Amino acid sequence: MRPIRAACLGTATLATLLACTSVATAVTDPGSAQGGGGERGRTITLTAEVAQVTRFPVSSTPGVISQGDTVVVRSDLFDEAHNKVGETHGSCATTRGGADEAEQCLVTYVLPDGQITTQGVYFNYIDQGPFDSAITGGAGDYEKARGSVHSDTIATTPKVVRRFTITLY
Repeated sequence: MRPIRAACLGTATLATLLACTSVATAVTDPGSAQGGGGERGRTITLTAEVAQVTRFPVSSTPGVISQGDTVVVRSDLFDEAHNKVGETHGSCATTRGGADEAEQCLVTYVLPDGQITTQGVYFNYIDQGPFDSAITGGAGDYEKARGSVHSDTIATTPKVVRRFTITLY
């Protein structure tokens, strides 16, 4: 099976994958920050520009989204001043094909002070979301992280650009 490279997935997360406060972001509940996973009680908002995306289709018919298709994506993450502060790395497996497709996605957010891992089902990924996923853990300053990530697509041309709102509980 040959991969099909897309210049613009017309999509998350990727998702992926997905603006606008610095990585140092505001603490939404200063009393809830704790050590060893001490990023709790924070909301981090970043923008993401899709840098690479490849779809591995199971159907030989161009443009047909089928159960079993796989998408691999990498995005660059930026703070409010458009300084690159990290990357996302993710993969999605199509679990429901057709016009109303669904994709099970695993995404890791690589940030200067650690990593955040997420998982979720994205509906109509090709149509750009919005998407929500659960934080399943992390490393570094995000060890034992829990919470959620909300992704909004804010542009599709010339690049897919997403806003990720990461809420740590």
